[in-house]
Parts: sequence; structure tokens; C-alpha cells
Amino acid sequence: MVAIDTNIVVRLLVNDDPAQTIKVKALFTTEKIYIPKTVILETEWVLRGVYTLDRAAINNPLRALLSLEQIIAEDETILFNALDSYQEGMDFADALHLASSHRATSFATFDAKFKSSAKKLSLKPTVISL
Repeated sequence: MVAIDTNIVVRLLVNDDPAQTIKVKALFTTEKIYIPKTVILETEWVLRGVYTLDRAAINNPLRALLSLEQIIAEDETILFNALDSYQEGMDFADALHLASSHRATSFATFDAKFKSSAKKLSLKPTVISL
């Protein structure tokens, strides 16, 4: 199994460097691929910030990637829960923080928008303001 970095995921999803994309596709056909959840977090940030892709153009390819047979994702259920919340309008980083905190009874923040989004979507744990 080979763990991969954000730049590998971005090459695969954006195909902005055909020579590198060929190498990535070859890797994906010969190896089981492990993707840390931090790589997915950074990938969303790069696709949104650098490539200015919209929510659907980020969410759908990430879901497809994580669903591939050769992919083993860290905390896969948490990632899909975060992508669900992201699809519903929540910031992806906030969604991932909250989904990763499933063992807690509450999540404290100063971010009013985060609290409002979580409340609107009825997410757990409950987001509280300090």
C-alpha cells in the first residue's frame, strides 16, 4: 500500500500536468492507495482556493475518488459525513472537524458561522460558542 500526498490527488482530479497525471494513473492501477484525511482536507482547500472550483466540482470528484476499490481512506465514514455537510453548504474544514469529534458531546468555537451551519444541519456534536 502507498500513501499519497495532496499533489497526487490534485493531479488526478485536475489533470493540469498530463505527464504527472499518467504517473498517478499508473500508480492507481498497480497499488492499493491510502489517503490520510488531512490530504482530503488540503485537496479541498487547493481545489477551491487555487483552482477556484465550486462546491459540486470539488465534492463529486472527491466522493468518486474515495469510492474507488483500490482506495483506503483514513476515517472513511467521517470523510463521507463531512462531504455530506459540505454538500449542504458547510465549510469543509469545519465539517471535517465536527465529524471527527463524534465522541464529544459538544464542540466549542468562536466561529458564529460554523455554529449556525451546524445548527441548521442538525449536526452532532452540538457546536457551542465561547
